[in-house]
Amino acid sequence: MHRLFQSRKLGWGLVLSLCLSILCLSLFITSPIKAQKTLKVATEPTFPPFEFQGKKGELVGFDIDLIEAIGKAADFQVQFQNMQFDGLIPALQAKTVDAAVSAMTITPERQKAVDFSRPYFKAGLAIAVKADNQDITSLKSLQNKRIAVQIGTTGALEAKKIPGAKIRTFDNAPLSLQELLNGNVDAVINDAPATLYALKQNNLKGLKVTSQLLTEEYYGIPTPKGSPNLEDINRGLTTILNNGTYEQIYRKWFNAQPPQLPETTSIDNATSSINTITIISNALPSLLKGVVVTLYLTILCGFFGMIGGSLIGIARLSSITPLRWATTAYIDFFRGTPLLVQILMIYFGIPALVQGFGIKFSLNPFMATVLALSLNSAAYIAEIVRAGIQSIEKGQTEAAESLGLGSLETMRYIIFPQALRRMLPPLGSEFITLLKDTSLASVIGYQELLQEGRLIIANNYRSFEIFGTVALIYLALTFLSSRVFNLLEKRMNPVNKPAQVKLPLTAE
Repeated sequence: MHRLFQSRKLGWGLVLSLCLSILCLSLFITSPIKAQKTLKVATEPTFPPFEFQGKKGELVGFDIDLIEAIGKAADFQVQFQNMQFDGLIPALQAKTVDAAVSAMTITPERQKAVDFSRPYFKAGLAIAVKADNQDITSLKSLQNKRIAVQIGTTGALEAKKIPGAKIRTFDNAPLSLQELLNGNVDAVINDAPATLYALKQNNLKGLKVTSQLLTEEYYGIPTPKGSPNLEDINRGLTTILNNGTYEQIYRKWFNAQPPQLPETTSIDNATSSINTITIISNALPSLLKGVVVTLYLTILCGFFGMIGGSLIGIARLSSITPLRWATTAYIDFFRGTPLLVQILMIYFGIPALVQGFGIKFSLNPFMATVLALSLNSAAYIAEIVRAGIQSIEKGQTEAAESLGLGSLETMRYIIFPQALRRMLPPLGSEFITLLKDTSLASVIGYQELLQEGRLIIANNYRSFEIFGTVALIYLALTFLSSRVFNLLEKRMNPVNKPAQVKLPLTAE
């Protein structure tokens, strides 16, 4: 009995030991391994050779290779997010991204908004001009000239210092160079490495870069203020600078020996605090100037769109088959393609196409904007007019014919006045839509309300206050517009008009 008890005790001990061994082994196997950190890095993929899309749509470029090498050295993964250059710092301030890599120059103004890594590239600004231009060789020679720049860049800041310069701002560098190629500006101020690469790789014949390097700048990787990731980025950057990886990446993209880079820049990093009321009050004069331009565009394009839309809408009801097909194709094209694409096609595409045949032709931003918005608005108004006319009972047309009225007189005096009252509500909606669509003109550098706001943000990096003010201004404009159309609708409604009672004449 004693032996049996000892054997059972020994058996339970073996089972317990086995269970403990399995538990320890499982804990060792399934012990949480430290997951590799992933940083969301913003970039603007329209700035070769630093960042652009490859043949298969993948992100490539010097900056892309650099940040991936930094991540490998500092043990973190990189998740890229594309956005426009002037949106990078606002995104970092909002902490929607962890860092940005987009050939961003370290400046005192930017250091007030974000924290930069140690410098990773030495560059400078250069001037691009037409190949036959011998007059423009320096910043001083750009006085009173037309200059294209990318919004939010140091090139834009440098252009503002030039006396009498007429500055045109665009969302990216390729659009600025296209503006120069079309002959709408005299020069482009942009980063020298990117400009030289664009002229070489994109076969932009007829353009050249002046030999003078205007400035000496250093690029850095911006992160949100107080970001814990900055230490990892600096550690990884220092590692690849020391082990030769940086030199390999530099030679891959520039086929040259990289210059020596300092560990820090001598830029003053002093911060200043400006309250919201001061920021908005300082921005209001420029924003109000943009309001005037926006209203002018809306009224002018609405007028042309109403004329064109009425003619197209009436032609849409024609019994002539080719005319009906042509108006249908027009409406389908302008309603079926984005307005932004139409603006870009009219401003950049058509002049480039015409110049390809050896004909000198260009459009200024105002003409291109009016043309695009008017043509687009006419397509929508045409359908409103067509539906309004068809909503009038056919009996009224027959009654007009019985009175001896022709088709033109019937349309003018009988059908159209009644149809106009029914068309007024959708016409009001189209006017409000047109008011908001004027903001798309900013893509070709036309300074309406939204573009004025973006230019202000490019200088002070206070996106919430400025965009909030712009949104409130648009809201006020649309609210007032809707009230005006409501008053017109009530005034034109015959039900609301007081009946005029005629008293019978009485003989005295």
